[in-house]
Amino acid sequence: MQCWIYRSSVRDGLYVWLNKEDALDTLPEPVRRQLGAAELAMSIELHPGKKLGQEDPEVVMANLDAQGFHLQMPRNIEPDVLQAALDAHKHR
Repeated sequence: MQCWIYRSSVRDGLYVWLNKEDALDTLPEPVRRQLGAAELAMSIELHPGKKLGQEDPEVVMANLDAQGFHLQMPRNIEPDVLQAALDAHKHR
């Protein structure tokens, strides 16, 4: 599975993984606010068992399949930001 990883310009360590290139406009508003002017960090091919620095590839792929994105959050971000973003995306 091909994915594109964008880096937040607002919060260090916050990345969003997308299942479609340049699909930032499809993200829930709370996520877009946290990203600011997101910048493409890299594009990679994901598969089960692929070694990733901080993320579980199977969780990333499941999120990409289910909602089109995966958030890689820094440890200092409030958990309710993620929950609000996911709730908003579900109710579209």
